[in-house]
Amino acid sequence: MAYKEYVVLPLIALLSSLITVTESVALTPQIDLLNRNSFPTGFIFGTASSAYQYEGAANEGGRGPSIWDTFTHKYPEKIEDRSNGDVAVDSYHRYKEDVQIMKDMNLDAYRFSISWSRILPNGKLSGGINQEGIDYYNNLINELLAKGLEPFVTLFHWDLPQSLEDEYGGFLSPRIVKDFQDYADLCFREFGDRVRKWITLNEPWTYSNRGYALGTKAPGRCSSWWSPKCNGGDSGTEPYLATHHQLLAHAAAVNVYKTKYQRFQNGVIGITLYSTWYEPLSDSKLDRKAAERAMEFLFGWFMDPLTRGDYPESMRSLVKSRLPKFTKEQSKLLINSFDFLGINYYTANFVSDAPELRNVRGSYMTDPLVNYSVLRDGKLIGENVGSDWLYVYPKGFREVLLYTKEKYNNPLIYITENGVNEYDDPSLSLEESLLDIYRIDYHYRHFYYLLDAIKNGVNVKGYFAWSLLDNFEWESGYIMRFGMNFVDYNNGLKRYSKLSALWFKDFLKIETKLHSSM
Repeated sequence: MAYKEYVVLPLIALLSSLITVTESVALTPQIDLLNRNSFPTGFIFGTASSAYQYEGAANEGGRGPSIWDTFTHKYPEKIEDRSNGDVAVDSYHRYKEDVQIMKDMNLDAYRFSISWSRILPNGKLSGGINQEGIDYYNNLINELLAKGLEPFVTLFHWDLPQSLEDEYGGFLSPRIVKDFQDYADLCFREFGDRVRKWITLNEPWTYSNRGYALGTKAPGRCSSWWSPKCNGGDSGTEPYLATHHQLLAHAAAVNVYKTKYQRFQNGVIGITLYSTWYEPLSDSKLDRKAAERAMEFLFGWFMDPLTRGDYPESMRSLVKSRLPKFTKEQSKLLINSFDFLGINYYTANFVSDAPELRNVRGSYMTDPLVNYSVLRDGKLIGENVGSDWLYVYPKGFREVLLYTKEKYNNPLIYITENGVNEYDDPSLSLEESLLDIYRIDYHYRHFYYLLDAIKNGVNVKGYFAWSLLDNFEWESGYIMRFGMNFVDYNNGLKRYSKLSALWFKDFLKIETKLHSSM
């Protein structure tokens, strides 16, 4: 307690009065102080999480195994610290404590995912519904609502039931579409009387790219020429199949919601996509075209089918027969199959034209014919304070939003993830571990460019920071800390507010105006 009173709170006051920003390609100019009131009325602020990264209780409450249980236990060498999500941060048992942390931070909403195998342990309705799993999510939703927090629920955040992977290869098979539709239908029926915001899929690009092209995330598939550690696979075909079936599963779930539930549940449904921003390495026409191709192979891969019913022309011409095709009926179901779009943004890259990749065997990694770099003329695109892939480039946040507005008819958007991490440093004292000033700087400067996008007509209605707590960070295990609240992994998973959590609380406080009787 003394730490908060005598170290953190004075620092918050100091930061609030002294925030200045140095000039750099990655930094904002000097700006006025921002707070909740800088944003439009009704703008939602929250934090985000996912089931496998948070819940733990992997073998409790009737939950069945997911592909992440298999990935971490069967191939522990693929996790940087050889850990797993069996316990994670134990939010399954500590959800009330975590909801109170959100309430204390003055947050408006919480984005979390449902573990498919917690409510359908065998992945299918025919395999039985787990009432204990239904009860857990009912309790979590009710606790959020009791504390004045709105639930934003993601149906699929990469933790596919292992039974479906075993039976038919999961998202490599068209059979997944019906099973996902049934799972979504069950969730709408059980929780839709209180959940008004639904997200079908989280970052389908990451699932397809990391799970089937690079093999670094579950189910860990890729071509053997890419990595001998892959669990079988073909980086030239499987990423495209996995995406194709994710899109069809999304459209099927949305159709069920809109035809059976939306009218009387009065909710909305969308999808969350990941987007890096790509800057051309030079002003040449070829590099500018390369940057556009890079965006199409990342973002357009999903947005074009969702708005136009087919993949981008650049993908159709470069991938050719390896790219699946939609039927007319599927295209019709896909077009405008979202009420809102979730966007996850973290970083940016330089890209340049790479015609030499035409001679490389077909793979999602080489198909766009671009090279990626974080350096231009010897200068980094932004500061690197955490992961080796995360370079801080707030300007790219605005660029992604303007790009979406201009190319895809200005959809309603929620920023469903944005954040920065630090590596776990066991040599630091607890007090030192809580002083994450760089995270405050990251959010503050992204807020600046988010506001600028809104002022330029982008229809953004909310922002969710990644993440509420430090957690299991997929193939990096627990050595990366993205949380605004510190989790002491060596002391019963006790939670402590980092400086950023207390700054966020101050940022979000609602000022009460005093009216004079004079």
